[in-house]
Amino acid sequence: MNFWKSIALVASTALIAPASLAHAQGATAVTIVLPAGPDRLDPCETPRSVIGRIIKQNVVETLVELDYANQKTLPRLATSWEQTTPTEWVFKLRPGIAFHDGTPFDAKSVVHSLERTNDPALTCITRTKYLDGIDIKAVEVDSQTVKFTTKTAVPILPTLLAQLTISSVNTPKGEYTAKPIGTGPYTFDHWTQGENVGLVRNDAYWGDKPVIDKATYVWRTESSVAAAMVETGEADLAFSIAPQDATNPETDKVYPNSDSALFRLSVDIPPLNDVRVRKAINLAIDRKAFLGSVISDKAELAMQQVGPSALGFNPNLKPWAYDPEQAQKLLAEAKADGVDVDREIRMIGRPAMFANSNEFVEASAEMLRAVGFNIKLENLEMTQWLKMANKPFSPDRAPNIFLTMHDNNSGDAAFTAFFKYHSNGRQSELHDPALDALIVSAGTKSGDERVKEYNEVFRKIYEDVVADVPLFHMVNYMRVGKRLDFTPTIANAVELQLARLKLADKATD
Repeated sequence: MNFWKSIALVASTALIAPASLAHAQGATAVTIVLPAGPDRLDPCETPRSVIGRIIKQNVVETLVELDYANQKTLPRLATSWEQTTPTEWVFKLRPGIAFHDGTPFDAKSVVHSLERTNDPALTCITRTKYLDGIDIKAVEVDSQTVKFTTKTAVPILPTLLAQLTISSVNTPKGEYTAKPIGTGPYTFDHWTQGENVGLVRNDAYWGDKPVIDKATYVWRTESSVAAAMVETGEADLAFSIAPQDATNPETDKVYPNSDSALFRLSVDIPPLNDVRVRKAINLAIDRKAFLGSVISDKAELAMQQVGPSALGFNPNLKPWAYDPEQAQKLLAEAKADGVDVDREIRMIGRPAMFANSNEFVEASAEMLRAVGFNIKLENLEMTQWLKMANKPFSPDRAPNIFLTMHDNNSGDAAFTAFFKYHSNGRQSELHDPALDALIVSAGTKSGDERVKEYNEVFRKIYEDVVADVPLFHMVNYMRVGKRLDFTPTIANAVELQLARLKLADKATD
């Protein structure tokens, strides 16, 4: 059984806040190194790993929690739920809980959170990735009961609501917040821009009391630096260690990060509007050459944007062959028909998108140049990259090959298909009415019919449209310091529940 499927069944610079500070604060203070810093800490942005790993299920919680190992939904802030009609669900809420600002957790706060997430003044990724295309409303039945109504049947609504974080009614609508107010086991303490974020334990938490008192998050883009910080005790845990830096089997742990890496193509802009050119790009990149070098040999070649553990994954698709000669023939054929294959194409990357991502993009650009493409390579910082990633796209933009990562650890293709490929999807380059209809139809199905229709969605995207350049279903290496007893799972793609961190038996101050 391969790495992904087996997991699906179970699932040196000084720190701004150095280790000496962590230990001075007490043995239960930890420092965590992220590959990049947050640009905001808004609860409706938690599906983005840089935000979710800090606040999801720590500061803000969800009604439903995903059990990634067993592919089930578990109660969290909701105690139970029932589908009363094909388009109505009733959720019972856990009583006696207060937000960190003292306001009660009740039906009004759930309604407020959904309305805020759906507010068009905010481009909440919880909405654009999970709720777009779904007409969903919530109403208060009583203080501890909420009814959700959708225009069409949504068989996986509880799974969708595992992404909706619940905030205090004092969280303003229509504007982002940098001070999340939730019900979680930790409260937001501070965010020093460019330096660190701090959380402290909420001793009034409704659930079990965590071991960890305080957590400080810092960020380093260099894998070797992050790894060294844990090795020397300056930090306790570091995400996204590069394969070449994961040299200590006692502390370096590999896990699937649920991300699929790919190049998105601007399919409307010449010469990328010609399918022969898009096929040539796929044929020109030697994906296998990267495995075991800049990409971990535990990663797998991708044919679609969902990984093997997601419902709707199509196992019948085959990876593109590396065939530079065929790529050159396709370009020559397109050029003979008047396609401007010599036009400059931007290849867009982002520093530290994943371990060795800069090296990967540079090598890919050279492979494309070798078959005749005119590639201009650019690496954009987070804010610029996000602007290009999301609609509205600039009407005068150049053709681009855009490196992106998409996580789908929620286990259903619905969280990918609309967001990435429907005409109205926030990150979709496509506008294919037949594909749109198929995506919408698949979302209303259940069981084998749901799988069958999503299989066809991905087949059409991959074989007929050739909408992008699938690359790898990724894995991460996490370095866990000797003070902690923790084994990462696929859940850590977008969250790190501090309550699940334990001190190792031999941990000392």
